[in-house]
Amino acid sequence: MRIVTIRLKYVITAVLFTLLILVSALTARAAGAEEVYWAGNRSLPIYSVERSDRKIAISFDCAWGTEHTDAILDGLAAAGVRATFFMVQFWTEKYPDYVKKIDAAGHEIGTHSATHSYMSKQSEAEIRAELKSSSEAITATTGKKVTLFRPPYGDYDDLLVDTSNAMGLYPIQWDVDSLDWKDLSATDIAARIVERVQSGSIILCHNNGLHTAEAVPIVIDTLRAKGYEFVPIGELIHKENYTIDASGKQIANAA
Repeated sequence: MRIVTIRLKYVITAVLFTLLILVSALTARAAGAEEVYWAGNRSLPIYSVERSDRKIAISFDCAWGTEHTDAILDGLAAAGVRATFFMVQFWTEKYPDYVKKIDAAGHEIGTHSATHSYMSKQSEAEIRAELKSSSEAITATTGKKVTLFRPPYGDYDDLLVDTSNAMGLYPIQWDVDSLDWKDLSATDIAARIVERVQSGSIILCHNNGLHTAEAVPIVIDTLRAKGYEFVPIGELIHKENYTIDASGKQIANAA
């Protein structure tokens, strides 16, 4: 009888221990779920800016070739529009004359990384090396400090955004994608942009899109007729005292 009682105690103890483990696991899982929920407030780049003055920015990523760049620059110059160009380091070093030409025309230049890789897969040291060398390559050509960064492919994670900010580089995305890299017609490119723009928008284009240069005058004329004003991204965004909402919109903090 005593043996049975002892065994029963062992069984009860084992059951209680198992239940304790299950409760601990469920508690940990719940805590983890809560952490994931709060981690949902991730670090975000700037997709657009909350503004009521109808100011917008048009930008061009430079990574491959220059065949259509002169035509784009001519269109911007004819309209008196200053844009922002994001340059990959290997493009900057291969086409220094274009870097100088873009800078001399009054346009703003930001880095688009050193190697145009998926930077969310990189360590902090690798990120810092890419941003440092690519920014230095631009500064060496223009003599101007770089303050903007656009992640290649629009790919990012918290580490990339936080590291960029820590290095004094505002991470910039876009809320209007021209899809000009798909070689859409000038009319289709312009229509995509015009339909989606709102005050504070950042437009994404590419310096070597097949029909981008043809679309630029249409976009500028149409949006100006709607009361929009084009400025470089550096003049569109808030440099301090701001928050970024879940959509990536930059909002100035109340004074």
